[in-house]
Amino acid sequence: MSGLVALLSRLRSFTVLACFVLQPVGLRAAEAPPRLTVFAAVSLTDVLQQIGADYAATGQPLPRFSFAASSALARQIESGARADVFFSADREWTDYLESRGLLRGGTRHDVVANSLVLIAPADSRLQLAVAPGFPLAAALGPRGRLATGDPDFVPVGRYARAALTTLGVWDEVAGRLVRADNVRVALAYVARGEAPLGIVYATDAQADARVRVVAAFPADSYPPIRYPVAATRDAAAGAEAFIAFVSGPVAAARFAAAGFVPGSR
Repeated sequence: MSGLVALLSRLRSFTVLACFVLQPVGLRAAEAPPRLTVFAAVSLTDVLQQIGADYAATGQPLPRFSFAASSALARQIESGARADVFFSADREWTDYLESRGLLRGGTRHDVVANSLVLIAPADSRLQLAVAPGFPLAAALGPRGRLATGDPDFVPVGRYARAALTTLGVWDEVAGRLVRADNVRVALAYVARGEAPLGIVYATDAQADARVRVVAAFPADSYPPIRYPVAATRDAAAGAEAFIAFVSGPVAAARFAAAGFVPGSR
């Protein structure tokens, strides 16, 4: 009889242990979707935070955003940084990652577009028409500098160099640049009055009341400014659902309010 009791006791212990061992397997099926990490161009900061909140309101985890120059983010991904989605301010850095097999095939497409503007501090009275041969160097004054992204790496700087080259004034100001790490840094230089003029995206100028738009650059003076999005090669489940959301009607309304236009333009 004592042997039977001992056997039953061992069986009960085994059953309890099995429950503890097997329970996590059952729980995994009910786990919430993973929280996505989104690497995005800094010019998308304000609008993507709003879109991220909209996405979370559908019951999905709030994405974790990392904002910087597209060039810096692309190199971080190349170096092994963990990201699920790459949302760039130009096609070149998306091409860079795609050519290295670091993006998931079939997920890339352009979402929105932007334009290039010349800005000054809000209290500046400078009037200047942007046209071929326009007197940009003279408008800077004897010691003033032009703030924009570093044209060797940062997309807005590349667009700025292209526009100024097309208009025939690049050589006059190339040595007078404030080569910012990203467009928001360039914007801040002008907003604080540390640079009399800057070249940024129209959406960034719209987002900061401390600056005003002096003039827009002709659309044919620089390559089209497109914002491609794509899932990374090793993206977590849910990356493509987020990409679909930022390409959908809720996000489109947010982008329009921020001054972006559809990427197909």
